[in-house]
Parts: sequence; structure tokens; C-alpha cells
Amino acid sequence: MAVSIKSPREIELMRESGKILGEVHDQLKEIIRPGISTLEIDIEAEKLIRKNGCIPNFLHYNGFPGSVCVSINEEVVHGIPKKSRILKEGDIVSLDCGCIYKGYHSDAARTYPVGEVDPEVMKLVEETKNSFFEGIKMAKAGNHLYDISNAIDAYISQFGYGVVTALVGHGIGTSLHEDPSIPNYHMDRRGMKLQAGMTLAIEPMINLGRADVDFLDDGWTCVTSDRLPSAHYENTILITDGEPEVLTLPKN
Repeated sequence: MAVSIKSPREIELMRESGKILGEVHDQLKEIIRPGISTLEIDIEAEKLIRKNGCIPNFLHYNGFPGSVCVSINEEVVHGIPKKSRILKEGDIVSLDCGCIYKGYHSDAARTYPVGEVDPEVMKLVEETKNSFFEGIKMAKAGNHLYDISNAIDAYISQFGYGVVTALVGHGIGTSLHEDPSIPNYHMDRRGMKLQAGMTLAIEPMINLGRADVDFLDDGWTCVTSDRLPSAHYENTILITDGEPEVLTLPKN
């Protein structure tokens, strides 16, 4: 496993890529409403990314047709944007996208409510986000990779949710997906030691029901096997000698 340690110059480029992506997500949040199509969201995402001097890194990645994965309710990840897919009151929608800025990638996902959402489902969304922040408490130099995984799992297990095992987080840098793979579920081993300068995409994918997933015939969309809702929360982070730096969130 070859995990890249970023130089100070590379870290600055990763910071800028992440900052832009965080702003894109904030702007996309404002257009989420009943009646909008997932294709309209995708068009807006590409426009915002390119307006900021970046390239959408999901577009044509292994053949993916959109700039953003738009996944509704039981869709865990990789929902393909379509004109015919319309958001409805009470849905939840996950947006997963990234930027390339001067050759450096960022990656982040958010799950948003569409209007008024069932409280049980809204709790799933909130606790999925909270599990990310529990996980990154362990994301500092000298700790081990699976300390992050185990912290996410330990937090989320109290709610009886299913932690997706078929998909994991990853390293990121000059490629969208780099070593190491980062599970969101409990690992018996501790994994590699974390070092300052590593950049990682941590992304809990949590199901209201079972952890099992299916992949649809479109070759992309991943859905919960029991068709209960799923939430997704992701940021690109930088490992430091102290607290981790979340690159895809505003500084405040």
C-alpha cells in the first residue's frame, strides 16, 4: 500500500480544492426543494464547479454520466442524475461530488431533507453526520487508520442502524481514489499508522435498516436491500500532528 504524504505546496492546493467544493455544497443546498429534478441539480453543480476554475471529477469517471451523484431515499450512493427523477416532499437526497483544482482532488457528500421529513429519517441523517465527527476525533498522526473506522462504528451502533460494508472511504490527492481504503465498520486490526500530510476522504454510509445493499442494472446506483432510507456524509480531511483539518467545510 502506497499512501502519499502531501508536501506543503500540495496541501495548499488540496485546501483550495476543498474550500471550493465546500462552497459548491453550500450553494447546492439552497436549490434543494420539492419539484426539482436530479438533472437540474447536476447541471447546477457542474456550472458552480467550473465557475470556480475547477473540473468536476465525477464526470465521466469510469463512465459516470454526471458531475454529482444524486441519491434519493433508499439509494445509498451513485444515483445517476435524470430529468425524470423529481424530488418530493418528505424525501432525503444525498449529493456526492468533487472538484479537481490544478490537478488536486476534493470529495464530499451531504444528505439533505426535502421539505418536512419523518423524524426517524431525519435522526438517521443527523447521526450519520455525527458519526463522521466521532470518527475524525481519532484522525491524527500517531493513531491508526482503523481507529477512525472503529470510532464511527462504535458511535453508530447504539442506534441499531446498518453500516454499509460494500463501500468505504479512501485516500485522495492527484487521484480521486488513492490508498488507503477506510472502512466505516469495526475492524479487529488497527491498520496502518497515520502520518501528518495524509489526505483522506472519510464517508460514513448508514442505513436505517440492514447494512445489505444491492446494485441496480444501470451499473451504478447502490440501494439498500430492504429499501429503507440511507444517509451519507463525507469530507476530505488532512492529517496533522494535532487535530485533523476538514478541507471541505468552511473554517467557521
